[in-house]
Amino acid sequence: MSLLITDECINCDVCEPECPNGAITMGEEIYQINPDLCTECVGHFETSQCVDVCPVDCIIPDANHPESKEELQRKYQELIRKSA
Repeated sequence: MSLLITDECINCDVCEPECPNGAITMGEEIYQINPDLCTECVGHFETSQCVDVCPVDCIIPDANHPESKEELQRKYQELIRKSA
Protein backbone atom coordinates (compact mmCIF):
# COMPACT_ATOMS: atom_id res chain seq x y z
CA MET A 1 0.00 0.00 0.00
CA SER A 2 1.31 3.41 -0.87
CA LEU A 3 1.63 5.95 1.89
CA LEU A 4 -0.20 9.25 2.29
CA ILE A 5 0.75 12.46 4.07
CA THR A 6 -2.20 13.93 5.96
CA ASP A 7 -3.00 17.60 6.46
CA GLU A 8 -1.34 17.36 9.87
CA CYS A 9 1.98 17.79 8.02
CA ILE A 10 4.01 20.69 9.44
CA ASN A 11 6.35 20.98 6.42
CA CYS A 12 9.40 20.17 8.51
CA ASP A 13 11.28 18.89 5.43
CA VAL A 14 12.63 15.71 7.05
CA CYS A 15 10.69 13.14 4.99
CA GLU A 16 11.59 14.22 1.45
CA PRO A 17 15.33 13.44 1.56
CA GLU A 18 14.66 10.08 3.25
CA CYS A 19 12.64 8.68 0.34
CA PRO A 20 14.88 6.43 -1.79
CA ASN A 21 12.42 6.53 -4.69
CA GLY A 22 11.91 10.30 -4.86
CA ALA A 23 8.18 9.80 -4.21
CA ILE A 24 7.86 12.72 -1.79
CA THR A 25 7.57 16.27 -3.11
CA MET A 26 6.23 19.57 -1.86
CA GLY A 27 2.61 20.08 -2.85
CA GLU A 28 0.69 23.35 -2.82
CA GLU A 29 0.48 23.41 0.98
CA ILE A 30 2.03 20.23 2.37
CA TYR A 31 4.27 17.43 1.21
CA GLN A 32 2.70 14.72 -0.90
CA ILE A 33 3.58 11.17 -1.91
CA ASN A 34 3.35 9.94 -5.49
CA PRO A 35 1.70 6.49 -5.20
CA ASP A 36 3.33 5.40 -8.46
CA LEU A 37 6.77 5.80 -6.86
CA CYS A 38 6.06 4.80 -3.25
CA THR A 39 7.12 1.27 -2.32
CA GLU A 40 7.04 1.84 1.45
CA CYS A 41 10.83 1.46 1.11
CA VAL A 42 10.43 -2.21 0.11
CA GLY A 43 13.64 -3.14 -1.68
CA HIS A 44 15.61 -0.50 0.19
CA PHE A 45 14.89 -0.73 3.92
CA GLU A 46 13.01 -2.86 6.44
CA THR A 47 10.76 0.05 7.45
CA SER A 48 9.31 3.11 5.73
CA GLN A 49 11.93 5.79 6.28
CA CYS A 50 9.53 8.72 6.00
CA VAL A 51 7.31 7.24 8.71
CA ASP A 52 10.35 6.65 10.91
CA VAL A 53 11.48 10.29 10.76
CA CYS A 54 8.12 12.10 10.79
CA PRO A 55 7.86 14.05 14.07
CA VAL A 56 4.06 14.38 13.93
CA ASP A 57 3.07 10.92 12.67
CA CYS A 58 1.17 12.29 9.69
CA ILE A 59 2.19 9.58 7.21
CA ILE A 60 -0.35 6.79 6.99
CA PRO A 61 -1.25 3.94 4.62
CA ASP A 62 -3.21 5.20 1.61
CA ALA A 63 -6.39 3.12 1.47
CA ASN A 64 -6.94 4.29 -2.12
CA HIS A 65 -3.78 2.46 -3.23
CA PRO A 66 -3.75 -0.99 -1.62
CA GLU A 67 -0.73 -3.15 -2.50
CA SER A 68 0.74 -6.29 -1.01
CA LYS A 69 4.43 -6.58 -0.09
CA GLU A 70 4.85 -8.67 -3.26
CA GLU A 71 3.29 -5.93 -5.39
CA LEU A 72 5.51 -3.33 -3.72
CA GLN A 73 8.56 -5.51 -4.47
CA ARG A 74 7.54 -5.76 -8.14
CA LYS A 75 7.03 -1.97 -8.27
CA TYR A 76 10.49 -1.48 -6.73
CA GLN A 77 12.05 -3.80 -9.34
CA GLU A 78 10.29 -1.94 -12.16
CA LEU A 79 11.48 1.43 -10.83
CA ILE A 80 15.05 0.12 -10.65
CA ARG A 81 14.79 -1.27 -14.19
CA LYS A 82 13.52 2.08 -15.52
CA SER A 83 16.29 4.04 -13.80
CA ALA A 84 19.05 1.83 -15.23
